[in-house]
Amino acid sequence: MVSLVHELIHTAASKCPAAIALRDGRSELSYATLSAEVNRAADLLLGLGLSRGERVAVYMDKRVDTVVAMFGAAAAGGVFVPVNPLLKAAQVAYILQDCNVRVLVTSAERLAALTPVLADCHDLRAVVLVSDAAAPVLERMDCVNWSDRADAGPAVAHRVIDGDMAAILYTSGSTGRPKGVVLSHRNLVAGARSVSQYLEIDAADRILSVLPLSFDYGLNQITSAFYTGACAVLMNYLFPRDVIRMVEREKITGLAAVPPLWIQLAQLDWPPAITEHLRYFTNSGGAMPLPTLAALREKLPTTRPYLMYGLTEAFRSTYLPPEQADIRPGSIGRAIPDAEILVVRADGTPCAPGEEGELVHRGVHVSLGYWNDAAKTAERFRPAPGQPAGLVMPEIAVWSGDTVKRDEEGYLYFVGRRDEMIKTSGYRVSPSEVEEVVYASGLVVEAVALGVAHPVLGQAVVLVVYAPAQDATVADRLLNECKLKLPAFMIPARIEVKSDPLPRNPNGKIDRVQLSAGLADLFKETPA
Repeated sequence: MVSLVHELIHTAASKCPAAIALRDGRSELSYATLSAEVNRAADLLLGLGLSRGERVAVYMDKRVDTVVAMFGAAAAGGVFVPVNPLLKAAQVAYILQDCNVRVLVTSAERLAALTPVLADCHDLRAVVLVSDAAAPVLERMDCVNWSDRADAGPAVAHRVIDGDMAAILYTSGSTGRPKGVVLSHRNLVAGARSVSQYLEIDAADRILSVLPLSFDYGLNQITSAFYTGACAVLMNYLFPRDVIRMVEREKITGLAAVPPLWIQLAQLDWPPAITEHLRYFTNSGGAMPLPTLAALREKLPTTRPYLMYGLTEAFRSTYLPPEQADIRPGSIGRAIPDAEILVVRADGTPCAPGEEGELVHRGVHVSLGYWNDAAKTAERFRPAPGQPAGLVMPEIAVWSGDTVKRDEEGYLYFVGRRDEMIKTSGYRVSPSEVEEVVYASGLVVEAVALGVAHPVLGQAVVLVVYAPAQDATVADRLLNECKLKLPAFMIPARIEVKSDPLPRNPNGKIDRVQLSAGLADLFKETPA
């Protein structure tokens, strides 16, 4: 039984050595070759003096070498830190400093951009350059070429067990700096096992990796493929149409994306032949608008949709089986395998069906907390409710901060995120409830409801939408639609219509923080 994340590759190599494990447009590796490359990468890192549990940051676009470096760090007994390639130098430097990165694996171009901030990364002692260019001389640190791994002598990896750190993923919150979520080998392997089980992934699958590997949802596309001996196809996409072309060209069987990308994909034409091989698609990272889901199902009538809810702090929590999509519209489903999802009141007692409460996740997927942040860890990671009073060492669960409700059959419905709920005129308004009405109108492509500070209401509901047609009547028509279908306290006080897609954060989600910042002074009182 596999217990360490890099063993997923080695185990698959022993069962199906010739099967293709990875493709990236430049090259492809069989499981046997990938296994050997991971071992060589581990030898290179150990030769640089990597100690047990030390962090290795990987800052590159999505390619075969990126995956080899990440799993090579784990195989050496270190901890990999995938850095989103969209981040800029100052953001990368923050991550390198925050988790005391010892080795950085990157490209020559990215290293040049990082040069002004490297001096501030005091724990960094080596850079591995994935490039044919000569390694530059760097102050205070070694710099070697990725190709040197071919000559690295065999080294003895540090001994680790399944409860040890394997990765740190940085996740942006609504306020403050990104938090580093610490994942164990057990977390990553259990996540791959659970998802493979309910998606019925097997060795014949070809999974398209569209999302960043620094995003738990994106990383799981790789680990789930390796768990089953399937093929992962890596993609750095520029436009949504490129995704459809890749699905067609690579005969993709499984596709995962976040709502903003699905919204764009739903507007495009899908070649009918895709339905012959695209077996499933999945959504997480936010609620998929029901009109978007309907459009995708019309274009992909034989492809099975899986709607999911997850937390980086506990990987994935729930999924809705495809056969329930019509029966329970809007549901995020029930717990994934090996997890229990509780809905509780503020005092930890269980909510009744239909009663709103906080979602609490317990089980093997619960991570090891936030790196170097005891206060935030104590806030989010707390004893699971309902444990026996005599238990000396209580089980720790993730208290999500998200409000949900459960129906009589145990299916969950998302109400809102605690840090996104709008407090207006004494009422709590879920942004998703407003957004669903707006999407159902068919007038916009993207929509975000935000709470903006207001001198009288506390917060006012402000709606920001993307309507490419630039119809001057869109705002008025949306307002009328909201008045027809929403109570007065939910009706937007202002509707902002944009002619371009709404801004994204590095994980591809609509950037609510950036939008909110731009509207902060919208209702500022004018001095008398």
